[in-house]
Parts: sequence; structure tokens; C-alpha cells
Amino acid sequence: MMNNKLQELLVREKSRQYSEHNFIASENFASDEVMSLCGSEFTNKYAEGYPNKRYYNGCKYYDELENYGIEIVTSLYKCNFANIQPHCGANANLAIFKAFLNPQDTILGMDLSSGGHLSHGSPANISGKWFDNHFYGVDDNGWLDYDKIYNQVQELKPKLIIAGASAYPRQIDFKKFREIADSVGSLLLVDMAHYSGLIAGGVYESPLPYADFVTSTTHKTLRGARGGMILWNDEKYTKKINSAVFPGTQGGPLMNQVAGKVQSFYEASQPDFKQYVKDVVEMSQYMCDVFTENGIKITTDGTDSHIILIHTDKRSGSEVADDLESKYNIVVNKNSIPNDPRGVWETSGIRIGTAAMVTKKGKNREYFNDISTKIIDTIKDI
Repeated sequence: MMNNKLQELLVREKSRQYSEHNFIASENFASDEVMSLCGSEFTNKYAEGYPNKRYYNGCKYYDELENYGIEIVTSLYKCNFANIQPHCGANANLAIFKAFLNPQDTILGMDLSSGGHLSHGSPANISGKWFDNHFYGVDDNGWLDYDKIYNQVQELKPKLIIAGASAYPRQIDFKKFREIADSVGSLLLVDMAHYSGLIAGGVYESPLPYADFVTSTTHKTLRGARGGMILWNDEKYTKKINSAVFPGTQGGPLMNQVAGKVQSFYEASQPDFKQYVKDVVEMSQYMCDVFTENGIKITTDGTDSHIILIHTDKRSGSEVADDLESKYNIVVNKNSIPNDPRGVWETSGIRIGTAAMVTKKGKNREYFNDISTKIIDTIKDI
């Protein structure tokens, strides 16, 4: 019998998810099948190691499961190799650092205040403690300046360059990053966590032809179980990457989560997923048009993805986010904008994403127009 307190919390959380308008760009709603597998008997077994080379007996079905997942995901992303064991995207990044870097090596990633991620070398993260960390940013309107990044790379000659972001709305030029990395012999890691579902559905360019290694979460636009993965093409990296995941940075994989990931890979390979991600981007661009028509500034003046970074003008991002939740049950997160005059706990912007609510509502222009209007009114304090 479930504990009464836990049952109460679960019921309340279900109600929250059902009733709220979720515009957190890093969240989504997994299918019933994904959630069922995450709570299945796959949770009961240790499966340390890799298929056909486990440290425990009794893993034959786990070998089949993992091999099947690798088969689907490599086909989905048109790559040669995959590790689907990482517990999260940050763990996937950590494994790459463990495999290919030494302490004090020079790395170059996107600055957190410009839209990067904690695990790309931020001083607040373990990645910011081990290496000689440097950062590239964006221009005043939020665009990546590849010429400036090139000049930084010529000066720094980093061992590793990290491309990818948590709050960059536009298409990242992965080919340009490859050319920049090659100019000094750097390795290139692309963290596609935010864009992985869009890439799987063909509406955002893939980094796989260009990157040495690609990491991702599996629960954002990919709409799967919470977790991470690593993808690559060159066989020479295989042993280092797999060893860096286990035993390098993790113990036994969470095979229930792996099962949920595999289901999401399968779902993303179906024709209706391509329409889903197309709708995600279309609704995101539609909302940008509504904001712009009503005098609300958008970083980069638009989006190529599910992400929109909205300037909150005289109000702080924190105030706007709190008011949207309390007045309209719309959930967003405060977010810094380029050259933000406010601190990270106030910010001068909010980040929104359309992936979760397109899952719920589909391509419903009336709905997304209504949400946009409420956001505009809140920013203008009407």
C-alpha cells in the first residue's frame, strides 16, 4: 500500500501538471508508455557493465534492451555509436571530460549568462573546478559571433570546445564550430540537450556530421524518460567513452530509465513525431510574432527552435514569472538576457518553450495567442 503522504503528493502533482500551462523550455510530458517502463520491473536489477559483458548474472534481457535502444537511437540520429547509460546530460558531459581531458586542460564553452549550461565549465559546477575554463558569449542582440569565437580559439588553443546551449533560440552553426575547432586541432563536443527532439524530427540541423562527440538529455524536446546519452561516429573513441561512463563516473545504469529512453527513441522514429516537432517550432515562431507585434523585445528577434527569450523591460524576470504563475497558472522561468543589468536572481528576461504545451494542445493558434497575450499584459503590468 502506498504511503498516504506520498499518495497525497502524487495526486496534487498530477493535478498541478494537468491544470498548469507549462512553458518551461526544458520540460515536457512523457507518454504513458515511457512512464510505465520507468516504473516497471526493469527497476529491480543491477546491470553494471555493458551488453554481453556484465558484472552480474541474470542480465540477458537487459542486454537485449540496451542493444535494441542503441540500434534505434543510432538509426534515429544517423550515427555509428551510442551510450545510453548516463543518468543525466551533465553526467554525459562529465564522462567526456573524464575520457579526453586532464586537470588544467583549457576548454572553451558558452558563458552561462549568454545562454550556456552549468556543466560547460561554470565555476559553480565540477567542470569549473578541474579545468582552465574560458567562455564565449553573444552580441548585444543575443547572436553567436563566430568570427569572435574564432579569434578566441586562435589565442587560447583549447583542448576542447563545447557548442550547445540552454537558452539560445537560434540554429547553432555546427559546421562553423567544426571549422573553428579544426583550425587549432581542438576536440568538439556538442551538447544538444535542448534541441535533440527537434534534430530527431528533422527541423533543426544535426551536429552528428561535425562533432567528435554529442551529448544530450532525453526528456526535453525528445519527450522521453529523464536521463542522458552520448553519440559519436569514430570507433577510436568507443572504449574511452564507455569506460568513462562505467566505471569512470557511474555505477550501475538505471535500467528502468534506460527502458523509458528506448521507448522514447522508438516514439521519435515514428512519422507523427516529425509533425510534432514541426508544430513546436511553428508555435514558437507564431508566439514571437505576437510578442513583436505588441512591442515586446525578443532576443535575436525570433527563434529557430522551441526556445523564446523574452525581455521584461521595466519589470524583473522574477516578478513576471511569479505573476504569471499566481495570476494565470502559466509556468516559465526567469532568465538573464545579453548584458543583463540585473543579477541572476532577478534577471531582465524570461525563457519560455513550446514543447510541453504542443504535446498537450497540439498546433492550437488560439491557445498560444491567448498565452502570449497574458505574458504581454504581465510584462506591461496591465
